[in-house]
Amino acid sequence: MAKGPFKIPVITIDGPGGSGKGTIAQRVAQALKWHLLDSGALYRLVGLAASHHGVALDNEASLKILAENMDVQFVVDEPDQPIRIVLEGENVTREIRSEEAGRMASKVAALPGVREGLLQRQVDFRESPGLVADGRDMGTVVFPDADLKIYLTASVDERAGRRFKQLREKGMSANLADLQAAIQARDEQDMNRAVAPLVPADDAVIIDSTDMTIEEVFTELMHHARQKGLIH
Repeated sequence: MAKGPFKIPVITIDGPGGSGKGTIAQRVAQALKWHLLDSGALYRLVGLAASHHGVALDNEASLKILAENMDVQFVVDEPDQPIRIVLEGENVTREIRSEEAGRMASKVAALPGVREGLLQRQVDFRESPGLVADGRDMGTVVFPDADLKIYLTASVDERAGRRFKQLREKGMSANLADLQAAIQARDEQDMNRAVAPLVPADDAVIIDSTDMTIEEVFTELMHHARQKGLIH
């Protein structure tokens, strides 16, 4: 729920992995000078914390405790720089973006206990002057009253290609065919899970970024934000 007597505005950006929602969310948050929530990072962090502490990914009770008590910081060093993510004092920004971290995140996100443990933490990110939240169920579960809901998608081939380029630029090894298969498998798992499946909210604006640049997606989203009266 919104805090205080006034409703704090929220823009949610949901969509499958590799659709560009993280990049767009950060860009919009910086443009509006709003807070930012990378919900996908929270699930990756639960998976990573489980790995660090030797907790099995099907041990729902222990994973819920981890989710509720993780020592996590999202640090913005410079306005135009990526967020630095710190888990238990360790910079894990690069580690949580690995394919393995994504696989673990998808597994733990399917557990009701983990989602319950992280729900209030996500809601608490809603602070003045506003929040941009990106993830897979921000507009359907966490912020159903969001002022603007965006569902950002792209073809599997396009998302795999983006991921391949991103990994290579970071000096990490990657195989395009393997990335395509991993993205397809993760899509199916996320869309078919019993708890909070990946689907557009009924009132979401759907943007297919397959043939769009980041700048074009940003411009379209800001257009919808203006229509909603979120930009003055």
